[in-house]
Amino acid sequence: MDVSEIIGEELNAVEFVQDYLQLRFDTPTLTLYAWPHILLSDGSIAYGEPEYRNALCALIGEKVEDATLEEGDSLTVKFENDTVVALSLREEDLDGPQAGAFSATGSTADQEEF
Repeated sequence: MDVSEIIGEELNAVEFVQDYLQLRFDTPTLTLYAWPHILLSDGSIAYGEPEYRNALCALIGEKVEDATLEEGDSLTVKFENDTVVALSLREEDLDGPQAGAFSATGSTADQEEF
């Protein structure tokens, strides 16, 4: 699956929905069923840590510099401010069969799960 379509896109919204996360860009939507790590220049923040939500919301308005999805390994989204949203896709790190979904159009009708 190719998530590179979000390169150059601005993050418009971060949505926390019960037990998953949605990152909405100009058109595409990235839905994550597992909580990613936020990698900053001075460390990392994991789900449940006090500044986790603030770190994600601080990315609103930032443009994506790079995005890669390596099936069975990892998803990384690097923003122009050098913050990286990283999710392990290794089976031993996941709670379910899917780690997330990507929709190039923002519609759930055409989303592809990974």
